[in-house]
Amino acid sequence: MVQDDVPDALETAADAERPRGILTPSDRDFLLGRKTDYTDHSKKQKRNRIRRRVRNAVLDFSILFGYLEERDRNTVFDPDDEDREAYTQGITDMLAFLHLGTMGYYTPFKDMLSEGVGKAEQRLAGSDYRMVNVEFNVDPVGQIDVDEVVEKIENDEFAQITDAELRAFVRLLTMSDEFSPDAAREEIKDSVDEFLRNVDESAEARERAAEELTN
Repeated sequence: MVQDDVPDALETAADAERPRGILTPSDRDFLLGRKTDYTDHSKKQKRNRIRRRVRNAVLDFSILFGYLEERDRNTVFDPDDEDREAYTQGITDMLAFLHLGTMGYYTPFKDMLSEGVGKAEQRLAGSDYRMVNVEFNVDPVGQIDVDEVVEKIENDEFAQITDAELRAFVRLLTMSDEFSPDAAREEIKDSVDEFLRNVDESAEARERAAEELTN
């Protein structure tokens, strides 16, 4: 699969000049299909090296979690503004890679996620007595009644729209040929100031009503 024209979300990650991470620049060119003059044997060797490097990177996280200084960790997760969106996408894809890769693993992903968040919370609190409940469920979104969702929107019944309906409706909307992200972005931006103004006014009205009730 040739990826000379990678999606915008991958532009920073696919930059040929980016220093090596888990993957070397050569590894990226191989996976993105930018370099194709490999024999079957060299392809096999390349894939083996990538797998070995990823496995060792997973083991390295135990050392990073236990021994990397807080200031270094904070610096890692403080990318430059121009890289922030790509970095966020990288974190999202890292979680997706872990979720997909651990399907069928002898320890369920949700158990490892729960334990990992728990360990982080204990580190943050500086105490083993810090205990939290971590809930993680994957609930597939079923069919939605588009007419019903549209009716809720027309009647300003936004509180009645479920999260599943909202996600499915937005996905269906973006799949429509009539939908234009750029046009929607500009239209929403034009409405943000008025929306925020209404939010502030409602907050002030709420405060005044609360004061009247307590006086």
